[in-house]
Amino acid sequence: MISFAGLPLAQSGGFWLPDSATNSPAMDPVFYLILGICSFFFLLVVGLMVFFVVHYRRRPGVVPQKTASHNMLLELTWTFIPLVIVGAIFYQGFTAYIRMQTPPPNCYDLRVSARQWAWQFIYPNGHIDENLHVPVGEPIRLTMTSEDVIHGLWIPALRVKMDIVPGRYTSTWFRADKVGTYNLLCTEYCGDEHSDMLATVEVHTREDYDAWLKDAGNYLKTLPPAEAGKVLYQRRGCFQCHSVDGTAGTGPSFKGIYGETHDMADGTTAVVDDNYIRQSILEPQAKVRSGFQPVMATYQGLVSDDDITALIEYIKTLK
Repeated sequence: MISFAGLPLAQSGGFWLPDSATNSPAMDPVFYLILGICSFFFLLVVGLMVFFVVHYRRRPGVVPQKTASHNMLLELTWTFIPLVIVGAIFYQGFTAYIRMQTPPPNCYDLRVSARQWAWQFIYPNGHIDENLHVPVGEPIRLTMTSEDVIHGLWIPALRVKMDIVPGRYTSTWFRADKVGTYNLLCTEYCGDEHSDMLATVEVHTREDYDAWLKDAGNYLKTLPPAEAGKVLYQRRGCFQCHSVDGTAGTGPSFKGIYGETHDMADGTTAVVDDNYIRQSILEPQAKVRSGFQPVMATYQGLVSDDDITALIEYIKTLK
């Protein structure tokens, strides 16, 4: 398995497609049908072309003769055969599309929020995670929206791909039939760090999923504030723009900033204290650090006071 930044980038699979984690991949038969038809006609055309080039090449003593003439049967044949082939492809593709777009009535519903450059998966108990966790063998419906630009959710092993558009909801569904960890990527170029917009799909047994969801939803109560803030830093996608090692990214690094005075883009200065951090989370355009662009979206309504307190305590530890 190949990995990058701790995330798996490729699972084992066949030559053309990764292993399927669902027992009913609707797109696979369509893909192999089209691949087979294209391969057959490619070999037929290239093979005949090579044969004609060799057999009818210009040679001394051979006089070219014109033998072509109108042949109604031949023309009907090469019209009818492609029509049948295109009809078969349309039927397979249309039925696969209907299967992929029609979720069963007993779906387990989750919500997805995409933003530059992180995923947020929202669970029925209100927990938000940077990775997608689902129970095995159950149909899962994702209702998705974007907070900024167009993103594309793609899970290769589950044969799921759907665009996520700001200002509206899109949805898709799947059923994972194998316990394991699978890739989740963004397929729409969404800015400088598009290639880092990675996540994983963790497929659990129902018992393990219920236990994970219970523990994940209580981490603010079970962890010390600074440790809980570190978890939030990962799950809320802060790491996409703010490093903790002093390296400047899309936003300033969190390392060593608490208590320091920084220049703002409007010419003023500000001390990085609890109130400044809170305002930067809820009103990120109010005070923008000099040298950085005002691209951060607000977390108003997405984080609680306890969340903000935990993040502040975590930032304090980054000396």
